[in-house]
Amino acid sequence: METFTIVYDTREHETEKLQQRLKSFGCPVVRKKLPFGDYSAFCTLPSGEIFSLEDRVCVERKEHFDELASCYTSQRARFTREFERAKEAGAKLYLLVEKASWEKAYSGIYKSKMTPQSLIGSMTTWFARYNCSPLFCQPDTTGKLIHDVLIKEMREALIHYDYVPAAKGSDHPGPVH
Repeated sequence: METFTIVYDTREHETEKLQQRLKSFGCPVVRKKLPFGDYSAFCTLPSGEIFSLEDRVCVERKEHFDELASCYTSQRARFTREFERAKEAGAKLYLLVEKASWEKAYSGIYKSKMTPQSLIGSMTTWFARYNCSPLFCQPDTTGKLIHDVLIKEMREALIHYDYVPAAKGSDHPGPVH
């Protein structure tokens, strides 16, 4: 998938960490306002057509549980609107939280005053309500994980789009039969 490109939202703050994450993708990146989420992807088909996941799949990234807890409390209305837009579009979301694990959530190993029961209750409700899958990792893994999730989602979407990449030795893609 030579034309696979990751799109990152304009609301992602330009920091050194962001630049490191973008480099770790190992593919082209484009900064663009996304309808929801922080990361998505597109590719150019051999026909020249752009095939985008921007309204189908996205990754919403949070730096740690404290940022996520803020989204469930003081910023809940905004966070809900973003996920409602994704739900209305029928999109699949991945909620990636850095420096996180289920063990930390259940043990309350974070600074927010939100109780573990409330944090876990909000997370699991979000997963059920918004077709959202959790991803927990360390910051140095974030870029690879976002890339791997989005490229697999792209391959699956292309298969269901009745497009598969050309077989080895062929210049022409073929439809799925």
